[in-house]
Amino acid sequence: MKNRITKSILFVLALTVVVSCSTVKNANKTQKGAVIGAAGGAAVGGVIGNNVGKGNTALGAIIGAVVGGAAGGYIGNRMDKQAERIETEIPGAEVTRVGEGINVTFNEDAGVYFDTNKSAVKGASAETLNRLAGVLKEYPDTNILVEGHTDSAGSDEYNMTLSQQRAQSVTNYLASQGISRSRLTAKWYGENQPKSDNSTAEGKAKNRRVEMVIIANEALKQEAINKTKG
Repeated sequence: MKNRITKSILFVLALTVVVSCSTVKNANKTQKGAVIGAAGGAAVGGVIGNNVGKGNTALGAIIGAVVGGAAGGYIGNRMDKQAERIETEIPGAEVTRVGEGINVTFNEDAGVYFDTNKSAVKGASAETLNRLAGVLKEYPDTNILVEGHTDSAGSDEYNMTLSQQRAQSVTNYLASQGISRSRLTAKWYGENQPKSDNSTAEGKAKNRRVEMVIIANEALKQEAINKTKG
């Protein structure tokens, strides 16, 4: 009996992931928010979010926060508008809409970068984050996770510390621009989540990055549930 239950859970999780990935890719923007969670609701989404693994914690955070169903579609529509604003204000940023959230990646090509072995936000990076803060103020019903990542140069311990300092530097800067600290969370992963090949200079530049996850806060989730009650 125990094995049967385990297999059923694994099947539902697998089905949810497959449906989410394929359907989100082909759905229109409003539908994207309703897809993830539809096969199992927020509980399944939370389990998936906790088991995405070290390879994509940003995706795990988004999926782990799903509401699903019609309420998810409501949130997705709100996220569509916010994603479009970010793309307009920061053309170099890599903005990805996933389910009920937004994943924004900033590397050296996207306007947020740091001097070698440094974590201070300045120059063009400050200008980019100023524009981002402006958009975040327009949508106060979201929470923001800031992730710090490095390339493979240096020791694991050094890179973990550096990624921590950079993630915290960005969250501190956003707070200085008027974003409530209650909306901000910083996490860091050193060199453990490369997006490109660390054996090339170009690949290392892509791996030295800050990623952001934007998800609905509890107030927006409740609003979505109330607005979409049958």
